[in-house]
Amino acid sequence: MEEKEFVLNDVVEMKKPHPCGANRWKIIRLGMDIRIKCEGCGHSVMLPRREFSRKLKKVLEKHEE
Repeated sequence: MEEKEFVLNDVVEMKKPHPCGANRWKIIRLGMDIRIKCEGCGHSVMLPRREFSRKLKKVLEKHEE
């Protein structure tokens, strides 16, 4: 399995959508834990890096510096 590349402020799609119906998440914190924010309702969730990598489906938009 290839390692997915992601950086701060990327917009990603997870395997399961958020209960609000949206499946676009913005990465707002990187470290041992990763915080993502729902683009639909604005709710944020913090996940351990290992769990985030497992639940990540794909990167929708790469952040441009």
